[in-house]
Amino acid sequence: MNVLSRLFTTDSIHLNAQASSKTQAFEIACQYFATKLQIPSDTLLSFLSAREALGSTGLGFGVAIPHGRIKGLQEPCAAVFKLLTPIEFGSPDGKPVSLLIFLLVPENATQAHLEILAAIAQLLTNPQSRDQLQNETDPEKVRDLICDWEALQ
Repeated sequence: MNVLSRLFTTDSIHLNAQASSKTQAFEIACQYFATKLQIPSDTLLSFLSAREALGSTGLGFGVAIPHGRIKGLQEPCAAVFKLLTPIEFGSPDGKPVSLLIFLLVPENATQAHLEILAAIAQLLTNPQSRDQLQNETDPEKVRDLICDWEALQ
């Protein structure tokens, strides 16, 4: 178990998402979160888009961590979206993105929320875990990979 284990459930893992652009990927994720959190999709989209306007959340290697502080949110919430076709994302290495882990945190994010973001970044920049996540086809196994993953200290 790790700091990510309470954030991910099998229903938060979407392995066959279809999006042809960053905007469309954000819209699909916001529809999922809107249903789960009872927060309007356009509200979520505006917060995520505002963060993305500051700079791409693409890490390189085909992965990204779109994230934002959400007014009215009480607890962090996350979801994985693996796209069927990689999309342009403005990542530092110029490679398209196919694996996105969205993270929403309360507006008044704390150190704990920053630790969640750091843990996701470490997970996705680790070549072995990143490859496993990009190649896995079973949502439950993806969840297990995330929840059982431990950063090298």
